[in-house]
Amino acid sequence: MTNTSPSPSPRRSPPWLKPLTEYGPLIAFFIAYWRADLTTATIALMAATAVALALSLIIARKLPLMPLITALVVGLFGGLTLWLHDDTFIKMKPTIVQAVIGAILLGGLLTGRALLKPVLGAAWAMDEIGWRKLTFRFGLFFFAMAALNEIVWRTQSTDLWVNFKVFGIMGLTLVFALTQTPLLNRHKLPDEPPSE
Repeated sequence: MTNTSPSPSPRRSPPWLKPLTEYGPLIAFFIAYWRADLTTATIALMAATAVALALSLIIARKLPLMPLITALVVGLFGGLTLWLHDDTFIKMKPTIVQAVIGAILLGGLLTGRALLKPVLGAAWAMDEIGWRKLTFRFGLFFFAMAALNEIVWRTQSTDLWVNFKVFGIMGLTLVFALTQTPLLNRHKLPDEPPSE
């Protein structure tokens, strides 16, 4: 006998879920590093990432793509860090995540899809040319951030790298996003007149 009951559909996520699942693991990593060491921080990051994915699945009934990719990379590189007792792997994790995001964005453009539109389209109405330009710029930005992470962890102390990972990447992403305001304004769709 086959089960004909429909699978649970995704729910509307509460507003606190996305920031918690995106920044919770990063905060856990930062606190654990400064209270203990990089090994403890790696364990905290892996555990907090697993909890974040479980919360998404339980509350929203879905696993968002980018946090899922991040979780897979965290699991792989965090696991290698712990298994081999070599912090090189966890330091490479941001490089891999940023490069994967960049590749997804630019790869989408090659297939004719501006993949930022489904993510940000509800917040900002923009024409297709604007979405393609924004996606291209962010794709290049993520590749630049991957390269910058490589430079920082290979040339600086672990303390400085941890601060860069937690605050630098986030800060640079925010600054870059703000520099895209003229593009957003140039390609913004006119507001629709209210229906009578």
